[in-house]
Amino acid sequence: MPSLQVRELPAQIYHKLQSKAQKEHRSFSQQAIVALAKGLDIEDNPKNRRAALLKNIVDDPVFLNNQDITSPVDLIRKDRQR
Repeated sequence: MPSLQVRELPAQIYHKLQSKAQKEHRSFSQQAIVALAKGLDIEDNPKNRRAALLKNIVDDPVFLNNQDITSPVDLIRKDRQR
């Protein structure tokens, strides 16, 4: 996973992040990631991402037709034959 180091972070921002992290029961790093994601309008909630993906699948059945979906039973049989 990529890493980010910020130098010369203003004390005001540092203290705001630190107090927010304590209130939200997060580490300083986790809070910084949440703040960056919100500032960049990036959806960070996995439940919302999954819901959006399921909505795409339901709304666009062609999405499934383009995928090579193999039955789990077939996969197990192939694995046993190895």
